[in-house]
Amino acid sequence: MTAFLSEDDAIIAVARLTRTRLQAFVSAEVMVPLQSAEGPRFRPVDLARLELLCDLTEHFDLQDDALGVVMSLIDQLHATRQQLHAVAQALAAEPVEVRHRIGVRIITAPEGF
Repeated sequence: MTAFLSEDDAIIAVARLTRTRLQAFVSAEVMVPLQSAEGPRFRPVDLARLELLCDLTEHFDLQDDALGVVMSLIDQLHATRQQLHAVAQALAAEPVEVRHRIGVRIITAPEGF
């Protein structure tokens, strides 16, 4: 079972996070909490995203528009990584000769296929 955190819990869990900063992230739609009858709720994975958002705003002084672009690119990268993992699992289930044939195709493919 996943534990959901309130805004207060998220602010306590992420040391550099303030209520103002959290509200700014939500307003900029770079953090989208789950909505419940008790108010916004955050998943444990959201805490890592909040840490990253704090890093990007503090160390790189990214404003909302740039922060949105960076987070969109990071989200795309994570999605691509998950898809690649699914392809690798499917490939691992194939017979050795199929894996070998695909491996040769990948190695001999032109750059940037």
